[in-house]
Amino acid sequence: MSLNLLLITQNVTFQWLLQNWLECFGVVSCLLYIYLEIKQRSSLWIVGIISSAVFVIVFYQREFYAFSVLYIYYVVVSLYGIYCWNFSQKSNNNSNTELPIKRLNLELGIVLAAVSIVLFLSIGYMLDKFVDTPEIPPYYEALATALSFVATWMLAHKILEQWLLWIFVNFFSSVLYFWSGLYPTSALFFVYGILSIVGFYKWKQSFDKALKL
Repeated sequence: MSLNLLLITQNVTFQWLLQNWLECFGVVSCLLYIYLEIKQRSSLWIVGIISSAVFVIVFYQREFYAFSVLYIYYVVVSLYGIYCWNFSQKSNNNSNTELPIKRLNLELGIVLAAVSIVLFLSIGYMLDKFVDTPEIPPYYEALATALSFVATWMLAHKILEQWLLWIFVNFFSSVLYFWSGLYPTSALFFVYGILSIVGFYKWKQSFDKALKL
């Protein structure tokens, strides 16, 4: 009886993996992405292009159109991130080619907050009026999408406080994905939330160390 149960479990697991292999691949590549981000490795952007392209397909198939557009944005901003992290310093005639970690100043913080609000209301309105996605309330999806847009731009400029946005976005998104049945993705974003806390403290240590040099 136990052997039959084991065989049934293995068969169900195998069938589930066959049906969700693309999402699982995306989960693994995203974990590599955030590891490289914590380590401040510019190769994170290459991995980001691959993982983002995967989730464009995953979310489009599930009709999460705002998240799908978000991941298209991730692909584009990853190209911008490659430039910022590898070439912007050279273009400024700086012999140090590594982009330094920066803190968010008040003026930029106000601008980014305003951009976040405009994106949130705009995306929420479009989802509510023109897209039928019953699994996630439109303004919940809009909130995660808007903040992710802003946080990714901050990452491209290596602004420390981007981690604070990701901590909220990742835990919030984990709940949304669990709610909608994307369980591997939900687990991924829960781990993301934990790693975002680690990332903030790692980057803060690097920033404080650089100030002392």
